[in-house]
Amino acid sequence: MANQPPGLYGVKYSNRDFAQADTWGKNQFNSSFPAGLTNFLASKNIDNVYIFLDKELKVQHSKISAEKLYGAKPNSDDLFFSFESQYTPYQQLVIGSLPRVDLVTQSRGNGQVLRPIEVKLTALPDNSTCHLSEENYGCEIVIRPDTIVYLACSIAENFKDDSKQLIQIFGDRFAEIADWSNGVSVWPYIPDMIYAIDKIVLSVLEKQEPILLQPVWKTNGKSSKLSDNCLDVFVWSNFAFTQLFLDVARGELSENNRITRQIRTIIWLFKMLYDFAKQGQINHHKIIDELSYNTKNDKAFSVSGRVTHKYMTCPELIKPRIDKKDIKKIILGGGQDLLSPERRFDAIIYNSPELFT
Repeated sequence: MANQPPGLYGVKYSNRDFAQADTWGKNQFNSSFPAGLTNFLASKNIDNVYIFLDKELKVQHSKISAEKLYGAKPNSDDLFFSFESQYTPYQQLVIGSLPRVDLVTQSRGNGQVLRPIEVKLTALPDNSTCHLSEENYGCEIVIRPDTIVYLACSIAENFKDDSKQLIQIFGDRFAEIADWSNGVSVWPYIPDMIYAIDKIVLSVLEKQEPILLQPVWKTNGKSSKLSDNCLDVFVWSNFAFTQLFLDVARGELSENNRITRQIRTIIWLFKMLYDFAKQGQINHHKIIDELSYNTKNDKAFSVSGRVTHKYMTCPELIKPRIDKKDIKKIILGGGQDLLSPERRFDAIIYNSPELFT
């Protein structure tokens, strides 16, 4: 289309002006390109891979449409993409300010917010799997503390009219913890915390909902060359995502007796839900600041591709469904020329002009 302004497929109405170069900076691109990619898949009648939890607490795969993910049809004129915004219904669940989430979908007609979506654009393979065979490639996922706040809110929301059910699951045992900021005091209770979180999740299993949009972009091994089939979209439910760090922590508990990032994330999530049950609100700033256990709070945790592989493995991970020649149908109007490449994916696109000819 001649003289088309820079933009992304299907992101018609949003709080970002794609004609501005700073909208194509690494952080903005990493959350807005996935929306364009998800819209493009939907236009091809391709549903996203949905990673959800079953009643045996095992992660399973199905498919989820962009409409179910967004809460609106992706091609609807009523759909507004509000990037790096607050999902206001959660405000009443927390004390102080609610953090922003990567993407909030909204109705243009009445301004109603539809879904909070955390976005992780991930490379396939990562450093831990690039030397393995293709079917064993995996993606590293790095999670921010704010994501855990949204995770806690997505669970707590199910109990806002019935905190007694939560209080019953917790029981009296955790009242014995005198100092939550002391790792030695908290350590003996961690297996019980994991058990309680599992029990909470199972009690509202049918209410699980998408929380994390994870597109993958695939290269030929460790090279900077995109695979021919290079793009696909995975969506994690809030409960499957919880299981990701619970499982890692279960293994770590038996191996050592120190509070790792994954174990600390369990304590954060547990304390947020525990306080919600007792007080009706979550003081997430206080929990994250005070329960640091001598580890920086810049991220909640990260897991390597060796860990995520077993949760994500499927035909779409081995052979993503979108071809590299389709990138020019997702990045529109010369948007690629506005990229300021600082990370591998935008750098590859910026340095591959042939993709746009």
